[in-house]
Amino acid sequence: MLETLAFYVSRAVQQGIPLLFGSTGETLTEKSGNLNLGIPGIMYVGAISGVVGAFLYEHSLPSPEQVNAFAAVAIPLVCSLLGSLLMGLIYCFLTVSLRANQNVTGLALTTFGVGVGNFFGGYLIKTSGSSVASLALSATSACFRRTLPFASSLGAFGTVFLSYSFLAYVAVAVSLAAGIFLRRSRAGLHLRAVGENPATADAAGISISRYKYLATCIGSMIAGLGGLYYVMDYASGVWSNDAFGDRGWLAIALVIFTIWRPDTGVLASILYGGLYILSINNILPTGGVGAVKELYKMLPYVMTIVVLVLTSVRNKRENQPPAALGLSYFREER
Repeated sequence: MLETLAFYVSRAVQQGIPLLFGSTGETLTEKSGNLNLGIPGIMYVGAISGVVGAFLYEHSLPSPEQVNAFAAVAIPLVCSLLGSLLMGLIYCFLTVSLRANQNVTGLALTTFGVGVGNFFGGYLIKTSGSSVASLALSATSACFRRTLPFASSLGAFGTVFLSYSFLAYVAVAVSLAAGIFLRRSRAGLHLRAVGENPATADAAGISISRYKYLATCIGSMIAGLGGLYYVMDYASGVWSNDAFGDRGWLAIALVIFTIWRPDTGVLASILYGGLYILSINNILPTGGVGAVKELYKMLPYVMTIVVLVLTSVRNKRENQPPAALGLSYFREER
């Protein structure tokens, strides 16, 4: 029983890591006042960018056995960060420099990101000569999925805490560091000021554009790692177009569920991952009715709505989104 529970928890963690990356990146972005609904597209681009890097590296080798573990990890990782950074720069240029509507820009970026991912993904699948509509990068994935060798000998403890790849621990570390940064650092205070009242922050000498650009681009790069983790670790290096599902939107919902506290996202992402596992693994009874299974998929969103209602009723300022979230800043109107 204990081993079964430990296995379920570990699967929930693995399912929640992409959401944790996405929510941490989006929280940093929203703290600057930018509402980036393009996170699903950015995570998709982060995934396909890493896949392109891994594909080019694997096919440059005489045989998969000659793969270098450092290069197999570093090349997709850098490609993923660069692809996500480019998406963040596009968003910032449109919303910060050109002051375009943030909601429209974010939705357009999601559509664009998915289209880019499917285009390059389809091209790589055809190039590889695969007989199925997917691309397998097993040699590179094996390097990403390496875990501590002694984890399996520690029973349930090892399964729950030590059975993950390095990106899972990076996600937790980044989330905790982001929470400390926002609450304890001077730059974090400035970033929160930009999101709450950019006019006052500007009058105090804080560069609004610089903080918005940095927060959004760094947040995009963090979110992009969620897409890379999903493909290289959770999916064992297998890329299929449109296989990412609604994880990008779940990451945005997780931001609301954690009331804009990235460190709270560590446990919340595990909860979301567990609920996702319940819906896709037929753990909850459905009575043979397919519609019931689809209803279970709504559980994370229902929980988010409940949290949103409760925080709105209690109306505590620290539990509310940044006051200037989604609003373009016009210095002339200060």
